[in-house]
Order: sequence, then structure tokens, then C-alpha cells
Amino acid sequence: MKSKVLKRIPLERLMDLKIDYAFKQLFGNEKNKEITVVFLNAILQKTGRNHIIDIAFENTEAGGEDRDDKRSRLDLLVTTDAGEVINVEIQFTNRHDMIKRSMYYWAGTYRRSFKKRMAYKELHPVIAINILNFDIFDRTDRFHTTYHLYEDEENFRLTNDMEFHFIEMPKLINDWKANKLDPWSDVLARWLLMLGIVDRKNDKVYADIYKELGAIAMKDETLYDAFNHWEELSSTKEQRVAYEERSKELMDQEAAEREYELREQEAVERGEERGKKKANEATARRLLTMGMDVETVAKGSGLDVKRVIEIQREMQ
Repeated sequence: MKSKVLKRIPLERLMDLKIDYAFKQLFGNEKNKEITVVFLNAILQKTGRNHIIDIAFENTEAGGEDRDDKRSRLDLLVTTDAGEVINVEIQFTNRHDMIKRSMYYWAGTYRRSFKKRMAYKELHPVIAINILNFDIFDRTDRFHTTYHLYEDEENFRLTNDMEFHFIEMPKLINDWKANKLDPWSDVLARWLLMLGIVDRKNDKVYADIYKELGAIAMKDETLYDAFNHWEELSSTKEQRVAYEERSKELMDQEAAEREYELREQEAVERGEERGKKKANEATARRLLTMGMDVETVAKGSGLDVKRVIEIQREMQ
């Protein structure tokens, strides 16, 4: 009976959970709190954080951001029962300096918990989780890396109040294709692979991942619930329209940035070509001044004979 529920809509109709609208609808929803708790625990287990029992969803208004930047809203902001604040950002396109952006959001979140008459020791730890639909670190093939502040020589931690997680989805998919992941025993791989099933950017759906996770969901109650909520979300007309609008906005941004990159690349290539031409012409003038014949100058400068003759006339 459960397996029929998991297949009630075509895979192509499932929302890409790496698009912030879909991610927030699934993981930022009060009715899905248990799903969010399990998802966050899967990520934080790597750094030995206390197991989260409960969370409270917070106002996600960031403030101080560009008006065009996702309406100045964080993707997901929660406070745990232990008083830790977790900010989750999911980025579909590489539009920002993600490291500095994450630090900026971390600083704002850390600062805003400080109230009048509070002692600094009462500030809450802030954990920044960045889920990226692109690669950012070329020094490692690991899809999940974590960062803290450490002393330079003896490498002991300065504070537990600052923690950054970066998850690079392309590296995760590469590990899946290379058979390096076991979602049956690795809870984090299980949840991140769910985010990777639909790849709107490359117009792909990984049916093999869906099949594997579908089998796991028969034993994992929370994952099963997440699949059901995901399918319900993907088949609701109003939410589908909002998702498609946001998806188009992101794809248009990416296309515009790609077009800009190509124009910049072409401009550089044209500049290099002009520079090379000027250098060759300077060489030709120098050789002509030395009294060499036109054919020898053409061979020595890389110019054709016709252009060398033109330069010779200009010099005369």
C-alpha cells in the first residue's frame, strides 16, 4: 500500500527541492517539524552537536540585503530546544560569494539575539548550513565540509558559537554515480540524495535514486512522510504555480549570468587578439628598420606579406 502512495505522480512532476521555494515549503513548515528535525540532526551529527529534540521556526527576514536578492529573506531559521540557532540557506545558482554571504548572515543572526541587559555569555550559538547546487571548493572532493575558528599553532577551538556547513550537491551526485554512498546506513546521504533526485538545472530526474530511497522509506517513517508531503506539494496547483514562477526566475538569472560570462570571455579573447596583432606589427617595424626584406619580415613577425607591405608604406 505504501509503495503505491509513493508513485501517485510522475517523477517529472516532482519539484526540485534545491529551489528555495520548494525547500521552504517542505522543511520550513510547522506541520513538517519532525521531518526538519531529522534532516538537521543528520547534518549536525558530523560535528557532534547535541541531538535536537524540538525546534521553533523563526522570522526569516534578514534585513540589509539587496532588494532583488530573494526579497531579503533567509531560507530557514530555527531555534533548537538547546537554544542553538540554525540558519539553512539553499542556493540554486552561484550568484554570490557564498562564503562571505554565509558569514554576513551568521553575523546578523548572532547579533540580533543580543538584547538589553544581556551578558555576552548569553548569546546563542549560530550554525550556518549552506546547501549549494554548484561546487565551491576545489581543494576537496568531499560533498560535506564543516568549519570553526581554531588557534593557528595548537589548533584548539576558540568557540563553539560559530559553525559553518557547506554541502555541494554536484559532488554528492558524483559520489552516488561512483557507488560511494550507502543511503541505507548513512542517514545524511539518504536525505541529501532526496534533494538531488530532481535536477531542474540540467533537466534530469534520477529514477535510480528515487527507487532506492522509496525502498528505504518503507522502513524509515520520517522519510516516508517527507516523500508524501513532497508529492502533495508538487501536485497542489497554487503551490505549483508559485514554484514554476520562482524556478523561471532562477533559470533566467542563470541564463543572463552565463550570457554575461560569454560576453566577457569574448571581450578578453578579442583583447588578446588585438594585443597579439600589435606585438606582431611592432616586430615587423623593428625588422624593417633593420633593412630586412618583406618576406623575411613576414616570417619573423607572423604577419602576411600584404600587411608587411602596408606597414612598410606607413613607415615611409
